Order: sequence, then C-alpha cells, then structure tokens
Amino acid sequence: MSNETLVKSDNRKEAKGKRAEFQKARPLAEGKTTVIHVARTAKVVKGGKRFGFRALVVVGNGMGKVGVAIGKANQVQLAIAKAESHARKHMITFPIVGETIPHETIGKFGASSVWMKPAAPGTGVIAGSGVRLLFEAAGIKDVLAKSLGSCNPCNLVYATMEAFKQLKSKEAVNVIRGKAEKAAAEAPKAEAPVEAAKAE
Repeated sequence: MSNETLVKSDNRKEAKGKRAEFQKARPLAEGKTTVIHVARTAKVVKGGKRFGFRALVVVGNGMGKVGVAIGKANQVQLAIAKAESHARKHMITFPIVGETIPHETIGKFGASSVWMKPAAPGTGVIAGSGVRLLFEAAGIKDVLAKSLGSCNPCNLVYATMEAFKQLKSKEAVNVIRGKAEKAAAEAPKAEAPVEAAKAE
C-alpha cells in the first residue's frame, strides 16, 4: 500500500472522528433545521487548491425563537452539523402578535438592510428566498419584507436577525414609556429646592 493511500485513509478516519464528536456534542433537538445556502470554497496552497464548503443554517421552533449560524468544513454534512450546533446555542426570542410581527422595523448588517412590516391575516410571507425561510422557521405567516442594498444571502439573513432583535411587545413599550414619564415628572421636583435657594 502506497504512502498516498495511507494518508487518504487517515484523513477519512479523522473526518469520521470529527463528525462523530459533533453528533455527540449536539444538544437536544429544538425546532426545525433548514439549510439556507451552501457554497463551495477554495484555498490556493503550495500543492494546488484545497476545497471546502460553507453552510448557512437556520433553526427555529415556530413560536418566535430562532437562531442562525455559518459552518465551514471539508464536507457538506460536517459544515451543516457545525452550523446547526452553533445556531442552537445562539437562538433569540422575539414577540409575535397572532401570526405577524408587532410593528415595523429595519435591520442592518454590513451593506445589507431588511425592512419588514406587519401584514393582515391571509397576506402570506412576502419576502425573498433566504429571508422567507427565516420567517417560516420563526413561525411568522403574514409579513411584508423588502431587502435593500447588498443581496449577499448571509448578510440578508443576519440583517433580518438584527431586525428581530429590535421587535418589542406592547407591554414592553408601555413599561419603557412609563419609566420615561416618571423621570420627567420627578425632574421639576428636584429642581424646585435649587430655585428656592437662589431666590433667598
């Protein structure tokens, strides 16, 4: 058996070992996993080109909890497993009103921006392919969305995640406004003794 064959055999064993480690390290499944984009990458080295794969994966439970991540590996399945594991560890939760979002918002990431607006029941998901998959994973069925700027799928998905982070429920907004009104009401009371001292 030649040295080249032995090296290939060792590489295959190493890849299988890494895949087994990721499968053991994966947490309990929560929600649905969807592959948004898979790209083939190439690195030029001394001996030629070294090929790899990059996978963009979204994980969501359909109830306002979603996560996105990118995984890189020499094999497609291993790249997807990496991305899925990372996405499950970094999921975010945002409010949903019925089957749409609570208010209009814009998310920005890199040179991409995503604008989204609540829609009436029965409208459906009006969005591009990558953003649409993210809405479906989060459980949003009625929404209007438009991408602005760069059309890079990774940037668009992460811009959508930034928009999700800005969403607030009605109760949360009322709490924020209540604190602001309370602070404004207490401000004149604090200034009154100072003005009285100046008058004396």
